[in-house]
Amino acid sequence: MSSNVSQSYPYSSETEAERAAAVAAIVGANEGLATTLAAEATPLDAQERWWIYYHGGCGGTFHAAGYARQRRAIVVACDRCGRTALR
Repeated sequence: MSSNVSQSYPYSSETEAERAAAVAAIVGANEGLATTLAAEATPLDAQERWWIYYHGGCGGTFHAAGYARQRRAIVVACDRCGRTALR
């Protein structure tokens, strides 16, 4: 089984407050990420819980950061490397 399989399934979940704090910390730690997210995503609707995903590339965790502007997906940001992806 390839490592990409684990990236397709939720790892765990977090509350809205935990998600917002994690994304704020990720944006604060990665220069230019705020600009990238503003260009690629729209704000999320408040939900009680959000899925988080394991990032096999660096071992970090992807957190929901916004709705993708171009596709029907959620833009996620990694808390370890700052990369974004679609889920």
